[in-house]
Amino acid sequence: MIAVTLMPGCHTRSDGAAEITSSGLSGRLTVTGSSTLAPLVVEIAKRFEQLNPGVRIDVQTGGTGKGIADVRSGVADIGMASRPLKGNETDLNAYKIAADGVSLIVHESNPVQELTQRQVVGIYTGKIDNWLQCGGRDQSIQVVHKAEGRATLEVFLKHFQIDNPDVKADVIVGDNQHGIKTVAGAVGALGYVSIGTAEVEAATGTPIRLLPVGGIAATTAKVASGEFPMSRPLNLVTIDLANPLVRTFVEFCQSEEVHDQVVAQYFVPIKK
Repeated sequence: MIAVTLMPGCHTRSDGAAEITSSGLSGRLTVTGSSTLAPLVVEIAKRFEQLNPGVRIDVQTGGTGKGIADVRSGVADIGMASRPLKGNETDLNAYKIAADGVSLIVHESNPVQELTQRQVVGIYTGKIDNWLQCGGRDQSIQVVHKAEGRATLEVFLKHFQIDNPDVKADVIVGDNQHGIKTVAGAVGALGYVSIGTAEVEAATGTPIRLLPVGGIAATTAKVASGEFPMSRPLNLVTIDLANPLVRTFVEFCQSEEVHDQVVAQYFVPIKK
């Protein structure tokens, strides 16, 4: 969570809504949801607060499902969703602020360089349980899967056309860091996480390796070019933009003014 104390002379209505004062925007926003998107939104919020010292923005994680539920219930002003909205979420509006990919990851010592679609499905449904069956060492496969409500899980299941009840998981993880830590600590593990996060961790020495998908390297450059097949939008979600503070912050998140922060988080900037 991030917070900046309101400056004297700036104020918020008792219901938390923003007011436009002579000194500019003031008020408080609560943003909850995707752990993939949260680090980026935290950095953008810090810059927004610096430009608008009468504003306080609290950013909290918990998964895309939580962000959407919180917006619907009024707990949050804005949700973070690292996937498109579903057909039963038409009461909400999504505003794309970046793009990301989902990568399969293994321990860096694993000699397997790529898995076919059939092999991934076989591993996650329990039909393949040893790396020897995929051209690797005689090593049991530890299946690392995401918890319900995580957008990364939904992107993974949709791409590989797997029904979640059919998954035979050894470990259930929450956010990307949890997944990376699990795979880095188990030489036989297979998991999937945000490409941006995994790239950073691999580059700084975490013992993981990103696997290609469909012959396409798992890199942010390939996501940016549109070549990587398992990619997703990173969205801010609201009921509407009637609150001027919500509208201004969403527009700021979509502006070129924050593209440097998008790139710094290893995501792909979006042009309006």
